[in-house]
Formats: sequence, C-alpha cells, structure tokens
Amino acid sequence: MDALDLARWQFAITTVYHFLFVPITIGMSFIVACFHLMWVRTHKPEWLRLTKFFGKLFMINFALGLVTGIVQEFQFGMNWSDYSRFVGDIFGAPLAFEALLAFFMESTFLGIWIFGWGRIPEKLHMGCMWLVHIGTVLSAYFILAANSFMQNPVGFRFNPATGRAEMADFLAVLTNKVQLVTFPHVITASYMTGGAVVMGVALWLLMKHRDSADADMYRRATRIGAWVSLVASVLVIITGDIQGKIMTEVQPMKMAAAEAIYETQTNAPFSVLSVGSLDGTSATRIIEVPGLLSFLATGDFQGEVMGINDAREGEKALAAKVTAQYGPEVGALALDDTYTPVVPLTYWSFRLMMGLGFVSTFLSLMALWGTRKGRTPTGWFWKQAAIWNPLLPVFAISFGWIFTEVGRQPWIVYGLMTTATGVSPKVSAFEVLTSMVVYTLVYAVLAVIEVKLFLTYVKRGADPFVELTAHDEADEDAPLQFAY
Repeated sequence: MDALDLARWQFAITTVYHFLFVPITIGMSFIVACFHLMWVRTHKPEWLRLTKFFGKLFMINFALGLVTGIVQEFQFGMNWSDYSRFVGDIFGAPLAFEALLAFFMESTFLGIWIFGWGRIPEKLHMGCMWLVHIGTVLSAYFILAANSFMQNPVGFRFNPATGRAEMADFLAVLTNKVQLVTFPHVITASYMTGGAVVMGVALWLLMKHRDSADADMYRRATRIGAWVSLVASVLVIITGDIQGKIMTEVQPMKMAAAEAIYETQTNAPFSVLSVGSLDGTSATRIIEVPGLLSFLATGDFQGEVMGINDAREGEKALAAKVTAQYGPEVGALALDDTYTPVVPLTYWSFRLMMGLGFVSTFLSLMALWGTRKGRTPTGWFWKQAAIWNPLLPVFAISFGWIFTEVGRQPWIVYGLMTTATGVSPKVSAFEVLTSMVVYTLVYAVLAVIEVKLFLTYVKRGADPFVELTAHDEADEDAPLQFAY
C-alpha cells in the first residue's frame, strides 16, 4: 500500500475508535444530569446513588474519548497537509470553536461537578452536569459543521493568488443544510446509545440483585434507560429519513452505492439481503421491498433514483469543472476515471447501521415489557440483552459513520477536492505505517484499560447511600481530591 492508502486506514482506525466514546458521552451526560435533577428535587437516596454510579461510568468513558480525540486534529497536519492547506481556513474555524468554547466548557464544569459535592449549593452543583451535557452537544454541533462542509461545501470563495479556499460566510457553514439534518440525527442516536448503556447495565444489576433492597432502584434505572433509548430511536428514524433525502440531493452517488443499483430506476426497491458479486453488478435480491429505496431517496414510492452509471458521469463532469476552475491539483482527473465509492462496503454498512439499530430498539421494548409492574426478568435471553444492547447502537452509529465517509469517496471535500490530492506529499508510506502501528497499539492498550475499569465498577454496582455534607458546613481548606 502507498502513503495514501495507509493514511486513509489510519484515519479510519483512529476516527472510528474515537467515535465509539462520543455518543455514549453525549447520551450518558444527559441521563446523569436527569438523575441528579431528581436527587435535588426529591432527595431520595436511590437518585443520589444512581447519579454517582452512572457518573463514574460516564467519567471513564469521557476520559477515553478525550485522549483519543486529541489525535484526530494532529492527523490533519501529519497525513493531510494539502487538505489542511486548501480548506484549513474553513475547516479550522468550527474546530476552533469546538475546542475553545464547547470542550473547555464541558471539561471545566465536569471538574467542578466531580469535586463540588458538598462544596457548592446543590442546585448550582446539579447545573454543572447540565452544562457538561450542553457542552457535549455544542461540541458535536461544531464537529458536524466541519464534516458537513466536506459533504456539501458552502460559505467559501476560492483565492487564485494563494490557491486556497477561504471563509466567506461562517453562518452558512454552521447552517449548511446537510448539517441541519445530520446534527439532530447524531444527537438522537447518541441519546439512544446512552439510554441503551444505562438500560443494559441496570438490567444486569437488577438480575444480580433481584432479591435485595436495591432491586427497585435498578429496575427504575432499567426502565428509564429503555424509555430514553426507545423514544430516541423513533427520532433517529425520523431524522434519518430526512437525512437520506438531503443526501440524495447533494450526493446521488452515495444513495446509488447504498443499494448497489447501476441503472437509474423509478419505484426502486430496497434489498434487505442479496447475494452475488460484491460490486452488485450481478446481485440476486433475496428479500426486497418494492419502492422503498425511492421513498427513502425522494419521499415518493414511484420516485426516480439515479443509478451508479449515470451518477458516475455526473461525478466526472463535476471533477472536470473543478479542475478547470481551481487547477489540476484540486480536481485530480488523473486519480481515477470511475469516481465510484467501494460499493460492497457502502452497501453493507448502510444495512448494518439500520439493522443493529432496529435490534436495539426491539431490546428496549422487551426490557420495558419484562420489567412491567415490578417484574424482574431472568434467564439467558435477558442476560444477553443486558450485554448486547449497550453495544448494538454503538456499532450501528459506527457503521453509519463509515457509510457517510466511504460513500463520499473519492472526494475528501465533495465536488471540490479529491482524497488523493489531500494527502501530505512528502510523508512516506513507512512514516505513515509507523505512526499507524504505534497509535493502534496504544489504542489497544487503552481499550483494555477502558473495558476493565468499566466492568469493574459495573460489577460493584451503586455505592451505599452516604448523606452529603451541606456546602455551608464543608471545610473550605480541605484539599480537593477524588478517587474511585
């Protein structure tokens, strides 16, 4: 493999790994804030215990997300310097807002929340976790604004003197139509994930402590997590449907590759399962739903969906236009005359995204049914549900992220710059391979630490209730300290 292939592999590994923690952070911060709110309102011991218990799990996840996220921005300078040079003026702006505003906000108030027990008024302390959650949402907004520019570049002008794209309208970047549908889809998917994690952990502890006084507390947490996940999953479906239509409008090739259809069709079917050649040219649909793809793409079961062959001609024309307007170093007509993403990966990641999400929704429904009227579920199925439901939406979101990025190829900024022209020209394949191996090994070690810590504190369950010291009675000279 050359430097381009290795750089793409490294970015894929580090991005997908980092993104495993992001939706859990967003979703769990919301639920922990809700638990804390209930404690402040009722002062019932179970709410404080749930707040602190799931707060610990949230912090473990937050720490790993923080560490792995730092690497992302370094890669733009390491492996993608030409990309950074060309669109850094635009791409860097939302990233700067994310770091200086959103991330500092969430990390600062998380520190106050961790060390503030009994030191500040309880309502102010509770508000800190809500500000942490708001910070995570703002962080997601700015990151997605940057990514949405890569999907549908807006708000820029080309400077022929410098050969760079420059910011012309920051508001247009923040209100990109791709951004306006992607953001609610990602946030609701994150709530779905956070709810699934809380449901799975609480369900496992409910079965473990079914004969103890803590059973009611874990049953309540199970149902709250299941309800959050279930409601969020409905919103995910609605926002995903809208996103699919916008995606078809701005990137028709992506929708064509998602179904592996090569010829433009009306009343296009959606294949749930197919067999045949990997590129889809001779696929046999085993299970398909007539007209569903047309509805997903256009909102009309009889709507026309552009096929890969026609979309490819559009991609070539777009590349020719970009090359003529901005120069060959941007359009890169010499890259490849196919201008088609990897069809098998696009096809299956699209289905795995939806399929795993639907399974998670089903398990949330089952959890609500199994814990109704004070019941405690037992048996093999429920143990598997407790283990797998936290993982399913995480994997579903990851496959959705893969679909979004792979389906855009070979463009790094759609219709503006190809991936091959964005890679650092003076970085060798050996240098990229070395950094990729090092990062992957470090991430593997972090994964072991994360899983071990997470499972250790899940097994311990919620700590016994300890009455909090009133903030006006706390020793202000006592050192700040925090330990698990």
